[in-house]
Amino acid sequence: MKIEQVFKNNKHWIEEKLKTNTSFFDDMGKGQSPEMLYIGCSDSRVTAEEVMGLGPGEVFVHRNIANMVISIDLNAMSVVEYAIEHLKVNHVVVCGHYGCGGVKAAMQSADLGLLNPWLRNIRDVYRIHKKELDAITDEEKKYERLVELNVQEQCVNLIKTAAVQKAYRDRNLKVYGWVFDIHTGKLVDLNINFENILKNIMEIYHLD
Repeated sequence: MKIEQVFKNNKHWIEEKLKTNTSFFDDMGKGQSPEMLYIGCSDSRVTAEEVMGLGPGEVFVHRNIANMVISIDLNAMSVVEYAIEHLKVNHVVVCGHYGCGGVKAAMQSADLGLLNPWLRNIRDVYRIHKKELDAITDEEKKYERLVELNVQEQCVNLIKTAAVQKAYRDRNLKVYGWVFDIHTGKLVDLNINFENILKNIMEIYHLD
């Protein structure tokens, strides 16, 4: 990659935007009002807006290794709080993807240094769903299922937060779990049952 090419690409992008809308950047400078928070993986192949066919200003994005929502991660929790409390998003999506390197690394018994405490959270997902996963003999299918279960558990982690619970009560905010299939380009809806999860955890995680 030549860095100089990035700036040439940027110039071309500006020209193309202004061709279709001369006030594009003036409008963008007025502020943002996205309706969706997207929590995805940092993988370079999965770009949030492009995958969903959305443009600047339409989605608030947070990305990290393996699309994790960890309660002591101040970065992720600050994004969730800001998006829900201040931007007033009504949809929160956790989107994983098949072929996720973070999930694959978590399946291996290896010392990965600084990554160990981060990946431990994915290993906890495996522990919770060990019976189901161990029954899958095809390693690739097991890997894909762990990707899906990891998305599910991160949705559960979101639903545990006060911000999500309050926004659900006040304006019917919803949480969704998706997986991006890098082999087909399709978004797969895992049909996370938001209300059912909320009902099941409210006895312990009722915060509002």
